[in-house]
Amino acid sequence: MTSAAAPPTSLHRPAVSATHGARASVAASSNRVHLGNLEHLFRSRGAVESSGTAAAPVQPARRRQQAPLLRLPSFFKRAKGDFAVAKEEQVDLSPRLFQPVPPDGPSPRGDIAASWRRLHGEDGWRGLLDPLHPDLRREIVRYGEFVDAAYGAFLSQPDATPGDLAAPVHVPLHDAAYRVTAPLFATSSVGFPSWLALAAPCAAQRTSLVGYVAVCDSPDEVRRMGRRDIVIALRGTCTVLEWAENFRAGLVPANEAVDAAASPVSASDAKVECGFRNLYKTAGNGSPSLSEMVVTEVRRLLKKYEGEEVSITVTGHSLGAALAVLIADELVGHGDAPKPVTVFSFGGPRVGNCAFAERVEARGARVLRVVNAHDVVPHLPPRPGGRWYADIGRELRLDSRASPYLRPDADAACCHDLEAYIHLVDGFLSSHCPFRANAKRSILRLLKNQGGNVKQLYISKAMDMRVRLDAGGAVDMPGSPLSRLGAPSTVLECVH
Repeated sequence: MTSAAAPPTSLHRPAVSATHGARASVAASSNRVHLGNLEHLFRSRGAVESSGTAAAPVQPARRRQQAPLLRLPSFFKRAKGDFAVAKEEQVDLSPRLFQPVPPDGPSPRGDIAASWRRLHGEDGWRGLLDPLHPDLRREIVRYGEFVDAAYGAFLSQPDATPGDLAAPVHVPLHDAAYRVTAPLFATSSVGFPSWLALAAPCAAQRTSLVGYVAVCDSPDEVRRMGRRDIVIALRGTCTVLEWAENFRAGLVPANEAVDAAASPVSASDAKVECGFRNLYKTAGNGSPSLSEMVVTEVRRLLKKYEGEEVSITVTGHSLGAALAVLIADELVGHGDAPKPVTVFSFGGPRVGNCAFAERVEARGARVLRVVNAHDVVPHLPPRPGGRWYADIGRELRLDSRASPYLRPDADAACCHDLEAYIHLVDGFLSSHCPFRANAKRSILRLLKNQGGNVKQLYISKAMDMRVRLDAGGAVDMPGSPLSRLGAPSTVLECVH
């Protein structure tokens, strides 16, 4: 496979004379007035139809600038890059944007049997990221959907426990070509005081469903991809005790199990964040650690499919992105995992120091970090002066301001939201091009999760289409940030 060609020059704004510049300014002003009239029309459509009179043209309302939710210390700040910011002229109200995402994916998938190794970082994704290759875009979106299914599994079963045969874990997979083979649980090394645990037993649960292992068992999909793919998908922080572990930002040796009350650890070059390692290595009451669960299940699958071309892909968001790096490091460290072991992470924090980053890459794990330039989490834990923590692997850098659907002052929650990340990947062409005009992904989930950060024009259009959306299976709008669409999806029970 060859690297992607540069996007058509028509996507770039050509140089113009002063006269043409003035005309462009007048046209942009006219477009803003037109958009204001269109927005007013959507809001007042019922009243206009009942009265039989046309709506008078209105100027777009000037929205008061909100103060940022938080101001970052100087060591969090980094250059924003030369991203193309969405213009008011970029408006798409096509009905396809408001339709539920089909269970088999948002767009056709091409044959990648000859190129999958490059798409999974064989040469460090050289020539594939900027501009973003279409096949790589589809792969990243697809693995983002696997992480979304991990969130869906936890939110529908927050009290699920390992080995509970009476209530088997269900995962709402979006890809019917994959079969879930094992749920994954993470255990916190800290707990609530006994009196508080009695008052809030759900919040005090130390062991929680954090993800799953799945394998592609569709012969057609195996042929299309050129290998059998094993996926390990992990959600982000959802429980109080996981938040407590997140803030344990001290570095500990990567090679040794950590006890909260242990004596000073032995010297080691490769070190990782204490809280992440605790969640990865701590065993629960009668259940193994996340590390043991992953290694055991991957070894079982490798033995089952011995002799086949197999890949291992680890994907996660936020906390799940950090755990994904620890998993990849352990799998390649054992030496019995086939290469490549690839990580696709979304909005992940830093995991360890420079020595750990070098070890992960030297062992052969490939890490692609998908990062929003306005997301705070990838800048954590901080590294003043470049000390302590280091970034791992290659970076695909996005910018939420480039989306014509999101408000330019979208808050911190939106900038870190998984669906916002998938939306940005689906529309990304390159750092110097506008949002992809033919992006096919529905914005329904974006409206559900981050409705307050979507431009009013699209909220009004969605409300105007409410009847058709309801008929198509979507739930009422607006919904809570934790709600999920009622679009069709495959619900599979974990089986061996």
